[in-house]
Amino acid sequence: MLAKVLIDNIADKSYCSEWGLSVHIEHNGKNILLDTGASGRFSENAKKMGIDLEKIDYGVLSHAHYDHSDGMDNFFKLNSKAKFFLRKPAQENCYGRRFIFSRYIGIKKGLTEKYKNRIEYVSGTFEVCDGVYLLGHTTDNLDIAGKKAGMYIKKDKRFLPDDFSHEQSLVIRTSKGLLIFNSCSHGGADNIINEVSREFPQEPIYALIGGFHLYRSSENEVRELAERIKKTGIEKIYTGHCTGEKAFRLLAQELPGKAFQLRVGLEIEA
Repeated sequence: MLAKVLIDNIADKSYCSEWGLSVHIEHNGKNILLDTGASGRFSENAKKMGIDLEKIDYGVLSHAHYDHSDGMDNFFKLNSKAKFFLRKPAQENCYGRRFIFSRYIGIKKGLTEKYKNRIEYVSGTFEVCDGVYLLGHTTDNLDIAGKKAGMYIKKDKRFLPDDFSHEQSLVIRTSKGLLIFNSCSHGGADNIINEVSREFPQEPIYALIGGFHLYRSSENEVRELAERIKKTGIEKIYTGHCTGEKAFRLLAQELPGKAFQLRVGLEIEA
């Protein structure tokens, strides 16, 4: 398995960056695209890396937020064959709220209808191809995390705290163990590791790759999360995007030799 970060907040060399995430994954002869960032910049970086997006076999949207989905339109214009897998509850209805103010932060309006023939909605544990799976959350009461983060779902003109039922983990079986990709880990990085462990109880988990949504978290909250991650026994974490620089430094302190910074151009092999 070889994963290359196509877009992130931090970029190496001549690559462009943005607030978003996109990862290209090669595994057992298949090419997978996880997310598309907040624009078409991921495709510019892919071209510089020699990655032909027309050869992508499967697309995966980690969750229904703009900074992971707004490049989908660009992808569909470059690739005429790949299905894009979304979790079944994923809709164009995600908002950020603070007091009485709300801001749309979801999938670009009209995109799911425009590309309905390219989008496939999945539920439960879904096998994309041999050794590659999509898992939704199985942890209870994640709406508490949604309310704390100021994230809401609009249903029937009402705003409800987001329970992140539209978020999914991409899990890949490798010779080193299971790799988990979860682009923002809104459901909690430790919860996600434990969810995967319950689904695959006999298999070691090698690494979790993605943002941890800690850029607004306190130092105590980050250190407490690091302790919970440590207890899972996971070998490595690769994190960036919505984790934030301060939170990453704290994670690196608490998890010495286990925490690595995501950035455009980073390659991960397993």
